[in-house]
Amino acid sequence: MSNKQLPHLVLGGELVDLHRSEFKDLSKVDIVGLFPDYASAYAAWKAKAQSTVDNAHMRYFIVHLHRLLDPGETAA
Repeated sequence: MSNKQLPHLVLGGELVDLHRSEFKDLSKVDIVGLFPDYASAYAAWKAKAQSTVDNAHMRYFIVHLHRLLDPGETAA
């Protein structure tokens, strides 16, 4: 198991259009949290996505921050 830090951000909100990733109101974006690995980010994403299943325009995303911080890195 790798001890390398791979931060992931989970966020979501209501989208303008289901075919684009544009939020209806950026001031209402739900920042779920910052997670140390993909597995914990996925668990948080799944819980939030399932809790908003009644709103078809609500979407949650996992942002791979480690890829933004070190774009040359090929880690998962």
